[in-house]
Amino acid sequence: MLEDIIHERKKKLEALTKAGFYPYPETVRRTHLIRDVLESFNILSKSKKTVFVCGRITGLRDQGKIIFYDINDTSGKIQAVLKRENFEKHFSLFKENLDIGDFVEAGGTAFITLKKEKSIALNSLRIIVKSLQPLPSQFYGLEDTETLLRKRYLDALLHPEIKEIFVKKNVFWQSFREFLRDQGFLEVETPVLEATPGGADAEPFKTHHNALGADFYLRISLEISLKKLLIAGYEKVFEIGRIFRNEGIDAEHLQDYTQLEFYWAYSNYLELMTLIQRMYRSVIKKTTGSLKTKWQGKTIDWGKKWPTVDYYTIFKKSTGLDLRVADDKLLFRFAVKKDLEPHESWGRGRLIDKIFSKTIRKDLIQPCFLVNPPADVEPLAKRIEKEPAKVARLQVVACGTELGKGFSEANDPIDQRERFEEQMKLREEGDREAQRLDEDFLEALEYGMPPAAGFGVSERLFAILMDKPVRETTIFPLMRKK
Repeated sequence: MLEDIIHERKKKLEALTKAGFYPYPETVRRTHLIRDVLESFNILSKSKKTVFVCGRITGLRDQGKIIFYDINDTSGKIQAVLKRENFEKHFSLFKENLDIGDFVEAGGTAFITLKKEKSIALNSLRIIVKSLQPLPSQFYGLEDTETLLRKRYLDALLHPEIKEIFVKKNVFWQSFREFLRDQGFLEVETPVLEATPGGADAEPFKTHHNALGADFYLRISLEISLKKLLIAGYEKVFEIGRIFRNEGIDAEHLQDYTQLEFYWAYSNYLELMTLIQRMYRSVIKKTTGSLKTKWQGKTIDWGKKWPTVDYYTIFKKSTGLDLRVADDKLLFRFAVKKDLEPHESWGRGRLIDKIFSKTIRKDLIQPCFLVNPPADVEPLAKRIEKEPAKVARLQVVACGTELGKGFSEANDPIDQRERFEEQMKLREEGDREAQRLDEDFLEALEYGMPPAAGFGVSERLFAILMDKPVRETTIFPLMRKK
């Protein structure tokens, strides 16, 4: 039983402590990473210089008078050899009380074993952490996804490919950061708590601020604060930060996740397209090593020129509905027919978006720009001057999902107020994801915001590049309490 193993390990902890080996020391000796020992092995073996490495025991082979330990640190693995003749006083203590999972400080000289394995002949050994729980592979395994996600530290420990995902994720975000900085964008940080959540159609999380005696919301977007910086005179700004949306969990959605948004004064959504293609290609190449990635058995080619797909045209082709004339009732009946379970509170924009995302988008596999949807769908985007029923918006669509969205920003305060008021009517009718009227933002717009384009992309793109559900590319995804 697991309880028996833990009990035995506590007894070993006590034995080590009594022998003068406190298993949780404050300091350690470490002269080399394991990778450094392996790379300089010939020089070190000739010099007979004692090197000290630190790491976790991941393998243990007891051959009587010799014990072989596999020791791992973040840089690699090496074999350490403990011989009775070199440790007459403490050999039995280590033999009986060290386990797989323990951390040790191992000192010795580099040598090659008879089996031609690069190793360290130990002349010093000290336990620096006693593991009380057995590693899962030793005892009960770690196979089901729920347990893997709940104990992600063990998942990464036991599966190097999982550990590598989060190294790549760091490259992913750093690549975005480097690209935008090279383009002259200023990175900023804006508040997570907002009096009025805005910038997206999503239900927020609510919290209470004790010192101010007021309720606030966790931001659902980075948009509003960054637009205020355009009003303040900054012309190129971006932020990479956490946002929070109180919505369902599936392969593409999380409640808290990282998003990048940037805003570019004196630009528009057409100019964005060239920049975005360059940016995505740079990031994808640095993250994956290629501009061709695999997704559900298909090869996705990010290197080809991305075609532009007109929203109205593909909607009509796929559904038979002409968005120039289709009203709420017709759209609602179509949504019912397609088993989309529409709610009576849904306005025209929500109906159009649900129909598109559930019945049309899934067939867009190779990267493309989806452009110019109805104004009902995007209340913060600028209307197209000659076709005011449409907005100047683009979406990066690939692998059947949205992988980024941008638009020419609405900056007419009168039009923006009217569109917020339409959203508020939908909220009053029961649409909890409709946007709120933000008086503070409208007042800021009245001071004047320059023509601008904005764009956002979340970590969903990274999940697609890894060909995994988004929860599996998150280090510690939020899980239901046991």
